[in-house]
Amino acid sequence: MYRSENWFGRRDVDGFLHRAWVRTEGFTNEVFQGRPVIGISNSWSELTNCNAHLRLVAEAVKRGVWQAGGFPLEFPTMSLGEALMKPTAMLYRNLMAMDVEETIRANPIDGVVMLAGCDKTVPANLMGAASVNVPALMITGGPMLNGHWRNREVGVTDCWRINEELRAGRMSEEEVQEVESCVGRSAGHCMVMGTASTMACMVEALGMTLPGAAAIPAVDSRRYQAAETAGRQIVELVKANIRPSDVMTRKAFENAIRVLHAISGSTNAVIHLIAIAGRIGVDLPLSVFDDLSRDTPWLVNLKPAGQFMMEDFFYAGGLPAMMNEISHLLHLDALTVSGKTVRENIAKAEVVNREVIAAGSSPFRADGGLVVLRGNICPNGAILKQAAATDRLLQHEGRAVVFENFEELHRLVDDPELDIDENSVMVLKNAGPKGGPGMPEWGHLPIPKKLLARGVSDVVRISDARMSGTAYGTAILHISPESAVGGPLAAARTGDRIELDVKNRRLTLKVEDREIARRLEQWRPQAPRYSRGYGQMFLNHVMQAEDGCDFDFLRGQSAVETVAQTYG
Repeated sequence: MYRSENWFGRRDVDGFLHRAWVRTEGFTNEVFQGRPVIGISNSWSELTNCNAHLRLVAEAVKRGVWQAGGFPLEFPTMSLGEALMKPTAMLYRNLMAMDVEETIRANPIDGVVMLAGCDKTVPANLMGAASVNVPALMITGGPMLNGHWRNREVGVTDCWRINEELRAGRMSEEEVQEVESCVGRSAGHCMVMGTASTMACMVEALGMTLPGAAAIPAVDSRRYQAAETAGRQIVELVKANIRPSDVMTRKAFENAIRVLHAISGSTNAVIHLIAIAGRIGVDLPLSVFDDLSRDTPWLVNLKPAGQFMMEDFFYAGGLPAMMNEISHLLHLDALTVSGKTVRENIAKAEVVNREVIAAGSSPFRADGGLVVLRGNICPNGAILKQAAATDRLLQHEGRAVVFENFEELHRLVDDPELDIDENSVMVLKNAGPKGGPGMPEWGHLPIPKKLLARGVSDVVRISDARMSGTAYGTAILHISPESAVGGPLAAARTGDRIELDVKNRRLTLKVEDREIARRLEQWRPQAPRYSRGYGQMFLNHVMQAEDGCDFDFLRGQSAVETVAQTYG
């Protein structure tokens, strides 16, 4: 019996009202008879440009559900867009996950197709679906088409360089406005291997979407064909009772981590994968990410680490072709929502452009794009995207230039009197889960104007913040414990020496332990940013980066069954 029968199959007053209320929408009783109810979780919003086309995607899903004998019912969720939401969409990821979970739990839904685009909507949906554990799959919105400006392709990653060129006086306001008008020329999420593209790839690597769906451009007709197919497939998953816990196993997460390194994906995926795993009951420590990085080759030549963009990746064969290149490293027997194993999904996939996807035997580098660092300044870990860093800075020692918070950074960074040079290590505090709050994407600290004018393009930057997946540079992120809870980062002072040693995975504040302890004894927390509402809940319950920044009370699953439904 389908779960929705508890609503529509009842022969009492509750069943009468349930059926009557849906009939007010113009449906007949026949849609309730023997059909699974398929929810379509839609994060469409005009406030989230990446998701603004998802209404059309939902219509395609509905076609497939009807074709397979299901009853589709679309429902809205929160919609998180990193570009517009302040201080960060990450502050609201857990709230959206609660929205998705509770909406599914409270309603007559047998299975759900989740529609997501901008990066936080993807993990939020997966976290909610993992917690409630009804049959589910996802269709991501797809990347924008490549931008074009003055006979060259441009993408979101170029925005960082363009801003630096403007600050250095090498580009005019008029030129910047030209790029602004054409950097994104269609619906969809960022077209580089930023967090949205990375998370779309993670969904496919986890087995939670159809093979090949991650990289299809948003406006390509094949995106809508995939959505229609997903509508048919979710009905099959309901009939077979295949749930997220059957797909998102430890093997699936290890596959996703391998893919993350091979595509040189966003550092943000580390936090999101840990959070999703925590909801499904899979232990996923940071050490696994580093262990799997050491022998996973980097194969995908996409910005910000490489040259091309997602549209090119799709034409080159997409994720199935890339996964086939590292098939010897994957758990090929892992089940996916296609109803087939990873082995079956990727067996016939071929790379058609070796400039974009390298051969497994001839990678762009022999190890993965991300590394995990530890040391006295980050005892619980920190993350560096080495593939997007400057090679000469991967072994570096320099004098710290410390900014106590984001406001101080922006007040002082372009001060010509700032005591900084190209060998310095920029340090930002109070930008983590509690300090930001919400761990904003402030980790790509702007290079001081005086250094830009001298042609300096990168310096070592350290923070407890995140960084946009579209950004680049030698930025050490997610330092844990964060400074706002009294982590060792709080003890760093301007003038201290800091050593980065990527080969040995070390990040060291070169200050004696006794002095660090003395400074931390004098440390006092900043006043909380929120005193009520969701903000206060966030500050009271958010965990640190190595735990995925989820809420402590949301780890693990809970039963999907609802209490008896009665009307009072």
